[in-house]
Amino acid sequence: MKQLRLKVLAGLFAVAGILSWGGARLWESFGTLPSVPLAAPIVLAVIAVVLTATALSLRSRLRAQRERRPDAKGVEPLMAARAVVFGQASALVAALVSGMYGGTGVFLLGSLDIPARRDQAIYAGFSVLAGIGVIAAAVFLERVCRLPEDDENHPGGVPTT
Repeated sequence: MKQLRLKVLAGLFAVAGILSWGGARLWESFGTLPSVPLAAPIVLAVIAVVLTATALSLRSRLRAQRERRPDAKGVEPLMAARAVVFGQASALVAALVSGMYGGTGVFLLGSLDIPARRDQAIYAGFSVLAGIGVIAAAVFLERVCRLPEDDENHPGGVPTT
């Protein structure tokens, strides 16, 4: 399974932000800009919490399994793989969504004197922060589920000597 590439996530964030900023400018010239929902940062924060809880649970179960505790509940490889895929998908979507809200937020910075626009800029900023939290939680989950052999092998699968 391929690991998350932070460069790819940063690229997605940047492209989505630029497109969103341009789209907001274009939309504003034709009418009113759609609002940033208050639920956006809340939903992203909930996803970050779920990813972090999953990572902490798997980490404690893997630690108990490594220490060969008698009451240890093992982690099935398929379950760990599903958790990693969930984390990677969440990180990719969070990078796109955070970029979109970031671009919109940058556009809204020009009109902070209007209370409604200021609120929208704040929601957009919190959405970006929560999206970064999702990405951090996904990277943590991926690190927890990484196999020990992954550290010992080169990317081509050739063992080091």
